[in-house]
Amino acid sequence: MINFNGTIVSEDTNILVENRGFLYGDAVFETVKIVNGKILFLEDHYFRLMSSMRVIRMEIPMNFTMEYLEEQILTLVKNNNIESSSRARITVCRNNGGYYLPQDNTVLFLIKTMPLENKEYSLNGQEYEVDLYKDFYVAKQLLSSIKTTNRLINVTGSIYAHENGLDNCILLNDSKNVVEALQGNVFMLIGGRLITPPVSEGCLNGVMRKQILELAKKIEGIEVFEEIISPFDLQKADELFVTNVIKGIQPITKYRKKEFSVETSKVLVTLLNDSLGLV
Repeated sequence: MINFNGTIVSEDTNILVENRGFLYGDAVFETVKIVNGKILFLEDHYFRLMSSMRVIRMEIPMNFTMEYLEEQILTLVKNNNIESSSRARITVCRNNGGYYLPQDNTVLFLIKTMPLENKEYSLNGQEYEVDLYKDFYVAKQLLSSIKTTNRLINVTGSIYAHENGLDNCILLNDSKNVVEALQGNVFMLIGGRLITPPVSEGCLNGVMRKQILELAKKIEGIEVFEEIISPFDLQKADELFVTNVIKGIQPITKYRKKEFSVETSKVLVTLLNDSLGLV
């Protein structure tokens, strides 16, 4: 028997009792966007998931191919009648058993889908204000660059942003340099240089980050760099924006007393939609 939320019930009535993702954060995940029955950037998501599983020494099942993952996601999307535009999250955790040391490294997975309003990527024209979150810092290590289910910095940072009337916060690493935003990678345009922190600084190896690094090279007058960004650099920037696969590009319009242009963000959104055939 167990006590679940004040009620004594049989242990086998609750799937969380032995779930390692719940107990230890022993899980990784990917969030993908589906448009017209197609998973955007499928290959990038699949290989990042495989890489994440290898980093934390999960056993990858023989049948867990890219085609299998695609089929599992799209079957669920079709069943939920949201093939036109939706998001899906696949969470992979080690099977039940053991304490910190797992009994084995085999895995199970869970997929959840939700509808999205728009197929194409677009800019939010409203003011979008951010500030630094300095209660906790991101470690400069490989584990920080993969999507594990331990997102306590993101959770507490989101609460901080909500309590202070902010739309997002920028996270710092243990060297006090810029890492990323709460929900995506950060880019800074200063002069003709578009800069994002390297993965070695502790930021997520973002799928949309990769797309923007390539697309920005097509814009005349802009050079692309992966370099360290200090918090002091942010107020010197001409533009700041956040990227992830669901939103695409979110321009930052205000950081402390500095307001920013959104012109490069507009160009990049157009290039992104064109590259995906979404216009």
